[in-house]
Amino acid sequence: MKYGIALFPSKKVQDEANSYRKRYDPHYALVPPHITLKYPFESDDEEIEKTIIPELEEIAKRHKPIDIEVKKVGSFKPVENVIHLKIEANEALKQLSDEMHQGSMKAEREHAFVPHITIAQKLSDDEFSDVYESLRMSRFNLSDRLDRFQLLYQLENESWSVYETFRLKGE
Repeated sequence: MKYGIALFPSKKVQDEANSYRKRYDPHYALVPPHITLKYPFESDDEEIEKTIIPELEEIAKRHKPIDIEVKKVGSFKPVENVIHLKIEANEALKQLSDEMHQGSMKAEREHAFVPHITIAQKLSDDEFSDVYESLRMSRFNLSDRLDRFQLLYQLENESWSVYETFRLKGE
């Protein structure tokens, strides 16, 4: 089964992201706005229960809630026609993601960790240019405190559901 690990921001941030996702993100109905900590990976029930969940519990114990800020949009052009709410540089978020790639979850990253919330994807080149140019000048003033992360699993219809939630408890 496919699993992933993500942070879900507050309703206020999700509402802002969804105002764009409804129009520009074909994955809108599959998963709420989120910050991906670990991209989808394959595992089985036994490994999840006996190894990964205990590791995630330990990671959550070591990390405090994380404050984030969004001030503008970014993109992954020319690699992909993706537009996202750009999370300002955040060492605590990077460290949390780095720990999701160690121990039994050790894996090479396909891309460097760039904290973001996707608001548009799978756009044609022309559509990407139009949407990005109109959003690029927009300024956002979103801040949030993230105090938990979720282990997700993918259903047969490709939507994602929460398997377990881990509260950040660090000191």
